[in-house]
Amino acid sequence: MTGLSYLQAFVLGLLQGVTELFPVSSLGHAVLVPAWLGGDWQNLVSQYTTKESEQSPYLAFIVALHVATALALVLFYRSDWVAIISAWFRTLRTRKVTTSTERLAWLLVIGTVPVGITGIALEHVFRVLFAIPAAAAAFLTLNGFVLLAGERLRRRANARAEVEAAAVGAGATAVTEQRRVVVGGKARQLETLRYTEAGIIGIFQTFALLAGISRSGVTMVGGLVRGLNHEDAAKFAFLLATPVILGAGLYKLPSLFGSAGANIHGQVLVGALTAGIAAYLSVRFLTRWFTTRTLTPFAVYCLIFGVASLIRFA
Repeated sequence: MTGLSYLQAFVLGLLQGVTELFPVSSLGHAVLVPAWLGGDWQNLVSQYTTKESEQSPYLAFIVALHVATALALVLFYRSDWVAIISAWFRTLRTRKVTTSTERLAWLLVIGTVPVGITGIALEHVFRVLFAIPAAAAAFLTLNGFVLLAGERLRRRANARAEVEAAAVGAGATAVTEQRRVVVGGKARQLETLRYTEAGIIGIFQTFALLAGISRSGVTMVGGLVRGLNHEDAAKFAFLLATPVILGAGLYKLPSLFGSAGANIHGQVLVGALTAGIAAYLSVRFLTRWFTTRTLTPFAVYCLIFGVASLIRFA
C-alpha cells in the first residue's frame, strides 16, 4: 500500500472540512481531487473503492476526518444542541411536545432515521460501485442541476405567494408587508415543518451516499422546496448532518485502532485537526452567506468541475 504523507493528510483534511459543509460534496471531492492529481494520490482513491476497502488505511483516515467535522459542528451549534437534547429528554419524560425546541428535536430524529438505516445497509455497496472518478463526476454535475432546481422551485413558490397576497386585496400596506415577508424568505419557520416533511428531507439526505451528491446541498433543497428560507434550510441541514456524520464516524472509528490505522496516527491527527478547523470556519461563513445569498454559485461550480471531470475521466 502507498503510505499517506503528511502533505496529503493536510490537503485532504482541508478538503473534507470545507466540502462537507459547502454544498459541493465532500465524498465527490475526496474521489475527484486525488484522481486529478494522479500518482500516489490516485492510489488512495483505488484503496477507497475496492471490496477490501473496509481495511483500507485511507478509509480509516476519512473516518477520522468525518468525526472531526462533526465535532466542529457540535462546537459551533453547542448551545442549540444543549437545548435540543434537553428538550428531547423532556418529551420522553412528559410524553408530549409543547415547545418549538421540543418539536425541532423530533424533526431531527425523524430526519436522521432514513439516512441512518440506508447508510448502515448500503454505504459499502455504494462506495465500491459509485466512488470512482467518472461516476463521481456525473453525480457532481447532477448535484449542480439539483441545486439550480431547488432555487428555481423556491423562486416559483415566492412568486405564487406574492400573487396570492396581492389577490387578497387587503390594502397596499398589507400586500407590501406580505411581499417583504415572502421575498425575505420568512414565509415559514423551521419549527413549523411537519414530521412527514422532516422524513422526506431525511430521504433527500440519503442521496449523499453517492459520491458527488452533497449532503448539505440536497438537504437544503429539500428545505427550500418545503418553504424554508435559505438561512433556516442551511441551519436544518447542518443540524441534521451532525448526528449522521458523527454516528457514521464513530461506527467505523475502531478501524483506526486496528491494522488499517497502523503507522498513520500522526497523519490522522494532522488531517483531523485541519478538517475540524476548516469545518468550523466553513459553517461560520455559510451561516452568514445564506442570510442574504443563494445556492446558485455552488451550483455553477459543481457544473463546471463536474463536466470538466466527466471529460477527463469518462
